[in-house]
Amino acid sequence: MYRAITRNIQVTATPRYVAERSEPDQGRHFWAYTIEVANLGQETVQLKARHWIITDANGHTEEVHGAGVVGEEPLLPPGGRFEYTSGVPLNTGTGIMRGHYEMLSEGGEAFSIEIPAFSLDVPDARRILN
Repeated sequence: MYRAITRNIQVTATPRYVAERSEPDQGRHFWAYTIEVANLGQETVQLKARHWIITDANGHTEEVHGAGVVGEEPLLPPGGRFEYTSGVPLNTGTGIMRGHYEMLSEGGEAFSIEIPAFSLDVPDARRILN
């Protein structure tokens, strides 16, 4: 589990390798990740957009931008939470994802919150530390 807090909004990421959707011999690996966004503050906020940076073990980077998450732009009152699960394919057995969400306060202020960087690793894979 990976966690970041920006402006009293907590983002928690939990990735897991999905063996049944992966074909390692073909260089295809798939991970599901669950994200929870929790409003720990006193002001209602809305998640308006996402920006992901996905990097595989070869250093190939892909950026993904889009409105909301999983077709929604959730409104989070104080104490509110929103959770969703999505997935990502890679051509290598390891990688990393990071990014940010674009938010809007009830007062109309736009701001960004961090999505914590999280590792995508095939279970039991040999790890090389730099």
